Amino acid sequence: MKKIYYLLLLISVTSFSQEIALLKYSGGGDWYANPTSLPNLIKYCNANINTKIKTKPGTVEPGSPDLLSYPFVHMTGHGNVVFSDTEVINLRNYLLAGGFLHIDDNYGMDQYIRKEIKKIFPNNDLVEIPANHAIFQKPYLFSNGLPKIHEHDGKRPQAFGIFIESKLVLLYTYECDLGDGWEDPEVHNDPADVREKALKMGANIMNYIFNN
Repeated sequence: MKKIYYLLLLISVTSFSQEIALLKYSGGGDWYANPTSLPNLIKYCNANINTKIKTKPGTVEPGSPDLLSYPFVHMTGHGNVVFSDTEVINLRNYLLAGGFLHIDDNYGMDQYIRKEIKKIFPNNDLVEIPANHAIFQKPYLFSNGLPKIHEHDGKRPQAFGIFIESKLVLLYTYECDLGDGWEDPEVHNDPADVREKALKMGANIMNYIFNN
């Protein structure tokens, strides 16, 4: 019954508006990194894939009932992440109810976030998402899967996911730094084609959320 309530709440909210949010988590990591990334992604999606997302993203804590107001929640940072038991339950309910969490490792988060993801879904393993998955196919084709935006350790970019009944509900992007690519050009001085690649991949994520 609780799951049905969450599902109905999520549907009722997202039917009338599209609004996304940044996750404000505890543990000491800089959840507020990349302040221009989500506004730029929203602007790009509204202009290029016909979304109608509110131009200013919200900020939401993992234990807040307001989490259910957002079909997409983005999480980034460089350091430690800790979810309390209450936050774990709320995040799990949110994702089971149809919500979507995108975690973008901004370098340094990996060793912490994997443990927290396991707390949310102890019986589900993160699996690498193949390049033929829909999230890499439309509206923009990424034939090799997740693109590389910034170099860190010279590793290949990887997209991992948690699937519930074959639907992707949690996306973890690693060795990629999509959020850096979404930021204002002068922040990282990325070439225009690199920023475009990052924004297109972000648009694919939004397209997947609103059409699946």
